[in-house]
Amino acid sequence: MDPSADRIRVLVAKVGLDGHDRGVKIVARTLRDAGMDVIYTGLHRTPEEVVEAAVQEDVDVLGVSILSGAHMTVFPRILDALRARQAEDIVVVGGGVIPDDEAAALKRLGVRELMLQDTPPEAIVAMIRRVVAERGAR
Repeated sequence: MDPSADRIRVLVAKVGLDGHDRGVKIVARTLRDAGMDVIYTGLHRTPEEVVEAAVQEDVDVLGVSILSGAHMTVFPRILDALRARQAEDIVVVGGGVIPDDEAAALKRLGVRELMLQDTPPEAIVAMIRRVVAERGAR
């Protein structure tokens, strides 16, 4: 049996015009160091591009870092694209700068968890493990 078969696979993405990726690279390294398989899509991706990559890579979690203020546009497009690809088993999480009332609205739409930019790395690892465990087997 492949020992990596039980590893959590995470795709992390920067969507839109947001050009700051230091934080997402730290998150990617933290998750990798915690034993997860991590794919980083790079800067300036469209919601459709990151969903396509998430489906092709058969990830458990799609994590989007957004600091540009476009979260109320980006996340609904990602969720719609996942539905269109029948890939709603991919858990969507996000991080960055998101006001509380908008975070609540995004969670109602289907974003599983949102973390602020000052979330400690160990809390991010724990959250990813928790949301995958809560989702259950695919």
